[in-house]
Amino acid sequence: MGDAVLKTTTTTTTGDGPDRQRAAETEPEAEFAALFGSTPRGARLARRVAVRHLAEWGHPADSDLSCTVALLVAELAGNAVRHGRVPGRDFRLRLALDARRVRVEVSDASSVHPPTDVRAPAADDVSGRGLVLVDALADRWGVEPRPVVGKTVWAEAEVGTWAGSGTDPCHAHAHE
Repeated sequence: MGDAVLKTTTTTTTGDGPDRQRAAETEPEAEFAALFGSTPRGARLARRVAVRHLAEWGHPADSDLSCTVALLVAELAGNAVRHGRVPGRDFRLRLALDARRVRVEVSDASSVHPPTDVRAPAADDVSGRGLVLVDALADRWGVEPRPVVGKTVWAEAEVGTWAGSGTDPCHAHAHE
């Protein structure tokens, strides 16, 4: 069962008016959370599930926002599996969309925090590019300790803009 979605929670808020506008500035319009097995397959599933939920929330799979979020989820979930895995513990993905941004959170049971001062690895290094990519794609990102055990690594991407280098994030590696 380690590769399946273990538990999900989805919330979507609808309506108009001034109360809705104030709520949109502080509360998510849509929210999704799920536990995934701490395996490479679980990380891939998390990315696909994130793209599907963004599409349901009005951001198609080929949109800049969806592509950016897919890459953020892939890197953060991959790091949770590779570096934050604690045997017998799953990782949690949470997405929260409001009028201005989508927030991606990946929580794992490891208390070891990744470096927040990221540097590009040497050309011959075989790893170390994940957080460089997160830093380039996200408008903001960081790490927070979890109250009981572990940490949450989060990243935010603005709706309607993409903080990257100006290339299409869905096809950024098409020429490699």
